[in-house]
Amino acid sequence: MSKPSKKQKGDPDTTGHVWDGIEEFDNPMPRWWLWTLYVCIFWAIAYTIAYPAWPMIKGATPGLLGWSTRGEVQAEIDAVNEGNAAINARLASTELTAIGDDGELNTFAVSSGSAVFLTWCAQCHGSGAAGAKGYPNLLDDDWLWGGDIEAIYLTIAHGIRTEEDDDARYSQMPAYGKDELLETVEITQVVNYVMSLSGAPKDATQVAAGAVIFEENCAACHLENGSGDREQGAPDLTDAIWLYGGDYDTIKSSVDNARFGVMPNWNTRLTEAQVRAVSIYVHQLGGGE
Repeated sequence: MSKPSKKQKGDPDTTGHVWDGIEEFDNPMPRWWLWTLYVCIFWAIAYTIAYPAWPMIKGATPGLLGWSTRGEVQAEIDAVNEGNAAINARLASTELTAIGDDGELNTFAVSSGSAVFLTWCAQCHGSGAAGAKGYPNLLDDDWLWGGDIEAIYLTIAHGIRTEEDDDARYSQMPAYGKDELLETVEITQVVNYVMSLSGAPKDATQVAAGAVIFEENCAACHLENGSGDREQGAPDLTDAIWLYGGDYDTIKSSVDNARFGVMPNWNTRLTEAQVRAVSIYVHQLGGGE
């Protein structure tokens, strides 16, 4: 390493660092830069005191101002709710069958119901309400429990097979295979018969025997012609619309193990106006009766 150059007259002090004969002058920082740094430090300290900042075990320091993004959003929600309070009250008190006769109320219900549906219902029924395997399509006219506005409201409000509401829709298909209620050959026969009601069976030679099994074990719920019973939530087996699938293996699995889909009751999660709004929205999608 070279020796440092000789200090010239008027040169400021050095930092003591030398590299290849080059020394670093210890010049003071520009005053504007220092003041900017001090202001930034002061601002950071003041901000952490006034606003939520320091993470804790179960949250963060709230800050002296008590401000939060959640609180700001909630304030906006409260403002909207306050603005809609009057029409929501009308919606909650108007007869379900009369809402469609009130243009303003019906328009509001459809708009509000769409928002409720996308928030709470689309996860299962899809954003377009076309459903999925195990989740009903709400666009057609195939309704397990009825598709008029009052039936839809009752289903949404109280749910299906949920233990949280005593008024929930409830039905239970026996697990004919798992509980050994039918022999394997009998299940094969009845599955072929069920397939024949809406299309071609896998084995046509078993349809006649399957019809006898169906009459003895299934007709009480699905009716003798297989058209189903909405009072019991028993699906129509003649229309080729299947909640879980209409192929041989899927129908056999349904007969073997039964199905037990559950829908929550929304009367404890949503307001009365919201339940009515989403009922109106679902009803007008195209499949409502």
